[in-house]
Amino acid sequence: MMRTWQITTVTDAARARIATARLAAAYGVPPLDRTRLAASLSTQLRQCLTKGGTWELTLEASAVPGEGGRLHAVVTPTRDACAAGEPPWRMTVACPESTEAADGGGVPEDSAVLAEALLGADEDTAVVLEKLTEQEQLVAFHREELHQTNQGVVALHAELDAAGRAQREAFAAERKARNEAENARRRLTFLADASAVLTASLNHDEIVRRLPDLLVPEYADSVDVWLFDNDDDRYRATPHAAAAVVAARTGRPQYAADHPGGLPGVDDQPPSALNPTRPLLCIPLPTRRAPLGVLTLSPPGERWDPDDAVMLIELTRRASIAIDNARRFEHNRDIAETLQRALLTDLPATPGLNLAARYLPATHGLNIGGDWYDAFRQPDGSVITVVGDVTGHGLHAAVMMSQLRTALRAYAVDGGSPGRLLTRLHMFLHHLQPDLYATAVIARFHPDDPTMTWAAAGHPPPVLRTPDGRVRILDAKPGAMLGIPLRQEIDDHTVRLSPGSTLALYTDGLVERRALGIDPGIERLAAALGGFRSAELDADLEGSANRILHPLLSDSERDDDVCLLLCHFRGPE
Repeated sequence: MMRTWQITTVTDAARARIATARLAAAYGVPPLDRTRLAASLSTQLRQCLTKGGTWELTLEASAVPGEGGRLHAVVTPTRDACAAGEPPWRMTVACPESTEAADGGGVPEDSAVLAEALLGADEDTAVVLEKLTEQEQLVAFHREELHQTNQGVVALHAELDAAGRAQREAFAAERKARNEAENARRRLTFLADASAVLTASLNHDEIVRRLPDLLVPEYADSVDVWLFDNDDDRYRATPHAAAAVVAARTGRPQYAADHPGGLPGVDDQPPSALNPTRPLLCIPLPTRRAPLGVLTLSPPGERWDPDDAVMLIELTRRASIAIDNARRFEHNRDIAETLQRALLTDLPATPGLNLAARYLPATHGLNIGGDWYDAFRQPDGSVITVVGDVTGHGLHAAVMMSQLRTALRAYAVDGGSPGRLLTRLHMFLHHLQPDLYATAVIARFHPDDPTMTWAAAGHPPPVLRTPDGRVRILDAKPGAMLGIPLRQEIDDHTVRLSPGSTLALYTDGLVERRALGIDPGIERLAAALGGFRSAELDADLEGSANRILHPLLSDSERDDDVCLLLCHFRGPE
């Protein structure tokens, strides 16, 4: 339904207002909403008559599914109105009744009837006034109740004020305790995180470099680490505050400033002559024997909070332990690496056979393990080449590796094929160390015989490159690991060699990766070996070994030792 009125005079406006009220009543608009609509429309129409011209009032009813209906009122200036171009005035009210067949918008032309209709249109206003009267009476009732309540409130005001003061004091105490707890939690969190950073490295220089990054700028404005036995010339020429010297001599933290520090467990000293205006906190780096050095800090502000100073002293103690442990580790690592290098033998010069070996320790731990290689002659003139791997790392594995190598050389004096030698090593290891195992592969060459004999025990298969560039993986059935509680006889395998053939013996650290396994690594090794020309291998076997390692060890971090032995067969001379 849509109704439209042209409004030019006051009479037109009155008829439109009456028609709007009747239609709103016909559509079931509540009296309050009808009154609001009529009053707003009257105000708008009065403004329209003041502006002049012809205006158009449109009433449109629409249905909203599930929500009843809506009655929309729109006042729009026509083209001849003075306010032409202004945005229309709109108002919408809800219609509980159906919007399809309502009627009641007709207004008679007779002035008497018009006047009667205008008076009838104010019935909604009377209803609203009745409701307003009821509300005024209700407000008066509640005002009296409120007055009586206020009397009691006034009487309780003194008690509430006292209770409020007590509550504020309790809140202040709770806030202070919460802040102290939060500060303590912050310090403990920082101490834990900083300790994790310091102990993550086993390089004492790296730990010293990390200290300023941890403390500046939150807990210190500057940090100086004085290590007594540091070999760096830069630290030897650096002057140190007198308080740092006292801390080094007494082993107690010292506070140098022109005012008392009031820090627990810290002795006060006069200000430093190097920088009299800046307070200094000098904390020794303690160990079980003697201090390693002194940590000197300047505060981020005027002075330190006592709790922060206690936390800094504890952090210094932990840093000292980390530096001491790192130095011990570096010392043991150097010893272990020297021992490992001493256990690796020099390769013999053999007619008709070129040898090149590479050994790289793991980048984690003590850099010592059970990987080994060896090459030596037997009494009949043949050459034994071997690569092995003892399970585990550390000095124990290295010592066991040395014993296996010595035992193998002793057994080889009596002759015997590679399979027989591995069988004897298996029995030797099983009786000597029942809880330790090893893998090994042995290849035997004879300068006058183009046949190579080899055997393996739990070891990755040898890779053979023939002179024409083809590559074979010698994966004939190997024996089980050496030392396992099982009686076994390890078989020999033979393969004919042509001059220019190259055999690669290696340990699993060269080809095995946790995410990929060992087979893809063996394929990469075979591809790398097959990419060489025979002339390259014959002319520079050492350089070829380096070029094989580079693509297979592209990452700098190694969890296991790496051993590679290249045997290039030149043939009888």
